[in-house]
Amino acid sequence: MQATLQKQHQWLDKLIGEWNYESECQMEPAQPPSKFKGTEIVKSLGGLWIIAEGQGETPNGEMGSTIVTLGYDPQSDRYIGTFVCSMMSHLWLYNGSLNETETVLTLDTEGPSCTETALAKYQDIITFVSNDHRILTSQILGEDGNWHQFMTGHYWRKS
Repeated sequence: MQATLQKQHQWLDKLIGEWNYESECQMEPAQPPSKFKGTEIVKSLGGLWIIAEGQGETPNGEMGSTIVTLGYDPQSDRYIGTFVCSMMSHLWLYNGSLNETETVLTLDTEGPSCTETALAKYQDIITFVSNDHRILTSQILGEDGNWHQFMTGHYWRKS
């Protein structure tokens, strides 16, 4: 079971390194956005996967930890992965694709709705502005059928 590296795997190498981030989150429309900072270290796992470990403030002012895995599945021609964090018990499963210019990775997932007990559809969107600056945008599919952005994080490479 030896996997062959694809150019899509190599795209993930852009994420490798140490990053500082500043994020803004607005969970309630009537509330002012919460701002928080942190760091992330992204490593390669055999060239096929990346593992990103984050530490930082959470929107409620506490410290939290996150772990993201991302890889590429040649059989489905999709990027796949997971997200877990110390603030919730849900395992987020990613399934996504790159845009034509290979600057934006859109990851579809499902998770707990903020207002209901049912699962809601979400997207985490990674946009590379440059090799040393990327933006993570999170949005939820509303009952109105439109995507509603609730979080934006700017990541700057430390090394």
